[in-house]
Amino acid sequence: MTDLVTGEDFLRLFTSFEHTAFRLELRDQYNEPSERERFAAFLSGEAEQLDRLNKIQRVRWFDLMRDATSAGKRVERVRVVTEPHGDYTRYTLALTAGNASVGEDIRYLPRHHTSVSALPSWDYWLFDSRLVARLWFDDGGDSRLLGAELIEVPAQVVEHCAWRDAAWHYAIPHTEYTKG
Repeated sequence: MTDLVTGEDFLRLFTSFEHTAFRLELRDQYNEPSERERFAAFLSGEAEQLDRLNKIQRVRWFDLMRDATSAGKRVERVRVVTEPHGDYTRYTLALTAGNASVGEDIRYLPRHHTSVSALPSWDYWLFDSRLVARLWFDDGGDSRLLGAELIEVPAQVVEHCAWRDAAWHYAIPHTEYTKG
């Protein structure tokens, strides 16, 4: 693993891309410190507390996404999910409407779908089909994001583009996925 991009340097990736940002999410749970209180509120059914925390803690991300999508840029994600859903997936499903309200297009791909076996085993962001930000996590049971390894090697970028295309082709839009 090379030097990882973190913090403000990582967030700058979302202000510097020109056309598209795509994320492939493969984990059943992410344990970011900034999410712990919101996740606990969700699990305990404290809807008012969850709404309050979302307004406080998600503002910066929503501002970044709103700025990007208002400028005509696309922000897309495919979340590979295990069915039946665990608590964390139910939590993210409940929050996705907020992401959609600022222009993110988030879709779901059930883990049992045959196309999933051809995907990589890591999460990544792909910017403008030219820069990959491979995400590294603390796998000591925490699943906390450590940072992103930036990859610009053409053959590796093309491979990530192919994975994006395959995942996107079979993924189900959020509104359709949550109808059932």
